[in-house]
Amino acid sequence: MNLCYKKAKEEMLTNRIQDCQHFFAENGYPLELGYCMLLNDNLELAKKIFLSIKESDVRASWALFMISLIEGNVTEYPTYFCIRNFLEIDLNILITYYKGNYIENIARYADFMFTINPEVHKFIGRVLYNNGYEEQGMFFLERAKNYFFSDPELHFLLAYIFFNNKEYEKAQKSLSDCLHILPEYYPAVSLSEKIAQVIDKK
Repeated sequence: MNLCYKKAKEEMLTNRIQDCQHFFAENGYPLELGYCMLLNDNLELAKKIFLSIKESDVRASWALFMISLIEGNVTEYPTYFCIRNFLEIDLNILITYYKGNYIENIARYADFMFTINPEVHKFIGRVLYNNGYEEQGMFFLERAKNYFFSDPELHFLLAYIFFNNKEYEKAQKSLSDCLHILPEYYPAVSLSEKIAQVIDKK
């Protein structure tokens, strides 16, 4: 990978957009330039750039869908894999740039996106929780159970959170749900053993 490109991309991902925008414009990176426009709140120009490459770049198609959520005017529809591959990454970028209003608008469409990918509430909850928005994150993770209870990864994620919060009974319940869905799921078995050791020491 071109070292200059790698440096510019790192700058974009760490809230130093002014340092990289010119590089993307001058060196023919329209997808990254489109994201710069999005993060600078120039949604119209971002859409124009993404439209110009959407046929050849699936990430541009996803970005157009994301903008339609932000604007509350859904005209693009993503695939299952677009949501799986890009939603958490882009929410994380938006958090880095303090785009709370964008995130709220996107999250309002969680139930809609669920019809395309049933893991969407988990994705939103995980990225919020991991960025320090614990209450909001848990809201979506708990909501995910109501929508897609048969997801073992979700129950393990909740168990891990409860374990870190020393809520061992809740952790054990989540692990039980996980192992009921996917018996011998190693991360859940391992965490269950760790919780048992902690409880035995009390």
